Amino acid sequence: MGGSRLSTYLESFAPSHALTKLRTLEPMAADATRAAAIASVQFAGRGDDKAADGAATEAMRAVLSHLPGTGTVVIGEGEKDEAPMLFNGERVGDGSTYPAIDIAVDPLECTDFCAAGLPGALTTIAFAEGGTMWSPGPGLYMDKLVVGPEARGAI
Repeated sequence: MGGSRLSTYLESFAPSHALTKLRTLEPMAADATRAAAIASVQFAGRGDDKAADGAATEAMRAVLSHLPGTGTVVIGEGEKDEAPMLFNGERVGDGSTYPAIDIAVDPLECTDFCAAGLPGALTTIAFAEGGTMWSPGPGLYMDKLVVGPEARGAI
C-alpha cells in the first residue's frame, strides 16, 4: 500500500467520537447486568421463571433510565417470552444530547434454569453507535456462546 492509502487504512481503525463515548458507558452496562442478576437471584430455585424475568427486566430498565441520551432497544425481548419487556424499539435514557445508542438486551437468559436453581442463567447487554446495530426483526432466536479471555481471536 502506498503511504497515503496506508494512512487512510490505519485511520479507519481509530475509534470514532461516538465509539469513545460508548466506552464511557461500560460502567453502566456492568451496573445494568449486575442489577438484573441481583434482582433475579431472589427467584432462583423457586420455579417461577416469569417472576425472575420480570424482576431482572425491571431492574435493568431502572438502570437504563439513567443512560445519557437516548438509547433504542434494537434487540430486546418481550414478544417471544411474553415478558414485561425491554422490547424492540423501546426508548430508554435521560433524553440528553449524548449520541444516540443502539442496545441489545436480555435481562435474564435461561429463565427456566434460574427458576429451577440450575447454573447457566445470565444477563446480557450490548451498546453500539445509534443506527449501526443489526436488527434481526421479531421472532428470531439466536444461540449464544460465552467464552473466557483465552478464546479471544480464536472464536
